[in-house]
Amino acid sequence: MPTFENRCAPGLGEGLSPDVAQAVLEQRASGRLSEFATPNARALRRVAAERDRDTPERPAFVRDAEKIIHLSAYNRLAGKTQVFSLRANDDITRRGLHVQLVSRVARDIGLSLGLNLDLIEAIALGHDIGHTPFGHAGERFLNDVYHERTGRWFFHNVQSVRVLDVLYGRNLTLQTLDGVICHNGECERQVFETSDLASFSEFDGIVEGCWATGEGAIGHLRPMTLEGCVVRLSDIIAYVGKDRQDAIASGVVGEDSFADGLGSAYNTWALGAFITDVVEHSFGRNRIEMSEAAFAEMRRAKRENYERIYNASELSGELSGAFAELFSRVYERMLGDLRAGDESSPVFRHHIVDVERQLAHYGRTYDWQSDLDLTAVDYISSMTDDYFVALCESLFPDSASVFRRRGYFCER
Repeated sequence: MPTFENRCAPGLGEGLSPDVAQAVLEQRASGRLSEFATPNARALRRVAAERDRDTPERPAFVRDAEKIIHLSAYNRLAGKTQVFSLRANDDITRRGLHVQLVSRVARDIGLSLGLNLDLIEAIALGHDIGHTPFGHAGERFLNDVYHERTGRWFFHNVQSVRVLDVLYGRNLTLQTLDGVICHNGECERQVFETSDLASFSEFDGIVEGCWATGEGAIGHLRPMTLEGCVVRLSDIIAYVGKDRQDAIASGVVGEDSFADGLGSAYNTWALGAFITDVVEHSFGRNRIEMSEAAFAEMRRAKRENYERIYNASELSGELSGAFAELFSRVYERMLGDLRAGDESSPVFRHHIVDVERQLAHYGRTYDWQSDLDLTAVDYISSMTDDYFVALCESLFPDSASVFRRRGYFCER
C-alpha cells in the first residue's frame, strides 16, 4: 500500500490516540448519541403540520433531508460549477457532487463523535442549494449588480435558506436552516462553539441582517448545533483536496505544483488527516476543534489553492469582465420583463410558474411582485451553467463569443 507523507505537515495523519480510539468504539457500540448531540425530539418547525410529524421510521431530520433532495433546485446542482467552468469533462466535480462529499466527510466525523447523522446529512445536502451558476465568480457577479441597485447583499448561504424556507416553503427545522446559513466554508476557524439560537423569530432577524449588511453579519454566524459546526468545517475538508485533483486533471496545474509534494494524492491525505484530527480534539466536548498544526495546514493548503487554482480560473481572469456584464444584462432584462408583466418571458415561464406550482401543494403563493429585484435574483441564482449560457445566446446573440468552451475533442 502506498503511503502519503505531507512534507508541510509531517506530524499529521498518524491516527487516533489509543484512548480516543477506544472511546469512539465504545460510543458507537452503545448505539446512543453523545450528550452534546441534537436529538430528534428537539427539532423545531415553523408550522406544526401533521404531514411533518415525527415518526419512528421517518424522524424529523430524515424528513428534512428527503425534502431537500426532492427539490428541483437540488437537481440543478449537478449542472452548476464547483470551481471549473466551460469545460466538457465528466470527471470534474460539479456542485451536486460537492454537497455529497461534504455530507460524507461530515457523517464520518459525526459518527465518531456520536452526533445526529440525519441532521448532518440534511444540512450538508442543503447548504449550497441557493448557489449561483459559475461558482463563486457567479456569486460575485450577481451580488455586484444586486448591491448596486438595492444596497443589499447576495450570498449563496443566505439564498439557500430562502430557497428552502420561502421559495419552496418546505417547513424545514430551525436546526437545518441554521446549519445552512452558518456553513460559510470560506471562513475557517480552529474552534467552533455553538450559539444560543432558540427561535424562528430570532433566526428571521439574523437572515434579514445578512441581506442588509452582508459580510458584517455573515462573518459572525455560529451554528446552534454541533452538527452544524461539523458541516461547516467539513465543507473546507471536502473541497481543499478535491479541487486540487480537478485542477490537475484539467491541466490547470501539474502534479508537482504544490509545496506539500502530494499532488492529486493530497485529497486522500487531507481526508484522513483532518477527519482524524477533528475527532481526536473534539470527542466528548461541547465544541468542534482542530489542533493548531492541522488548522495551520488547512489554511496553508487553502491559501495555496487560491494562488494556483482559484485566482487562475477563467472567470477570475480574462473572462471576468465579459461575464460580469452578462450577469448585469440578464438582470436588467428580467427586471424589465417583470415590471412589464411580460408572461412570455423566461422569468415567468421557467421560474415564477414553476415556483407557484410547487408552493400550491402547501397552500402558499410566491410573492414575487413585492420585490422585483429579489425575484430577478431568485431566477438568476437558480440557473445552471448551461441554462445561463443558453439564455444569454437567446437574448444577446453577440454573447456567443464569450462562451469559449473546452470540448471533448476540440476547443472552440
